[in-house]
Amino acid sequence: MKAGFVNIFGKPNAGKSTLLNALMGEKMAIVSPKVQTTRHRIKAFLNKPDEYQIIFSDTPGIIEARYKLHDKMMGAVKSALEDADVALLMVDANDNFEESDAIFSALKLKVPSLVILNKIDIAKNGKIAEAEAFFATKSYCKQLIKISALEKHHLQKLLDVILTFMPDGFPFYSEEDLSDLPTRFFVSEIIREKIYELFGDEIPYHTAVLINEYKEKEALTKIQADIVVNRDTQKTIIIGERGKMIKEIGTLARKDIEAFIQQKVFLELFVKVKPKWRDNDMRLKEYGYH
Repeated sequence: MKAGFVNIFGKPNAGKSTLLNALMGEKMAIVSPKVQTTRHRIKAFLNKPDEYQIIFSDTPGIIEARYKLHDKMMGAVKSALEDADVALLMVDANDNFEESDAIFSALKLKVPSLVILNKIDIAKNGKIAEAEAFFATKSYCKQLIKISALEKHHLQKLLDVILTFMPDGFPFYSEEDLSDLPTRFFVSEIIREKIYELFGDEIPYHTAVLINEYKEKEALTKIQADIVVNRDTQKTIIIGERGKMIKEIGTLARKDIEAFIQQKVFLELFVKVKPKWRDNDMRLKEYGYH
């Protein structure tokens, strides 16, 4: 059988998390139209017993670091470079190809790389042909594959090509598992996704989510989480008038968590102010940014 690591790189909003979820048929990574939604390296295992185990890694969008939080995010990208068997270099079909090229060239990849041209369903006139001509001349591009992660177009073709580059080997992880990350991690990410959905540009980037309690009982899982913000004004916004917004975060998150863990959930949320947490090593470690 075949077994190996396939790591996904690209600019923020190229569609990396959408692709991971589409390939897995499960919501493994949170998705938002806002940039920098993914902060961790998320590994997901696509298993076909006796045939293959592909370990996909979704990585944070490549950015210039402005906070220690960003340094940790770019550290996740660096660690993904070190163990890949195949790299998927994702490009938004409507984007500036020069910018993506600058990022891919700087990665100095030593493994076979496939350029994944995403969002072909909404590509502007001539952009697909332009991308084909542009990336054909790049030394890192073994092949260009055109897909729509959102519409799930050409995903089987992409999988077939990936498998041609996969080494033979035994599974690295149990074929029962979908990820090496704990359920608590995915629960905190679901809560964070709702903050991205409900609030404007600034607030999501100032928030972290910490799961303090996760108790599984026979008929119910009890979860208590803190939403951490930088300032009191942000706390006021997240709570909302008469607690309206925090209730909405809780309602939306609970539905998704119940679907994810297949059990009824009691979810309790608190908002805590921790000034400058994005630049505090101790806090970052506490919130799971190692």
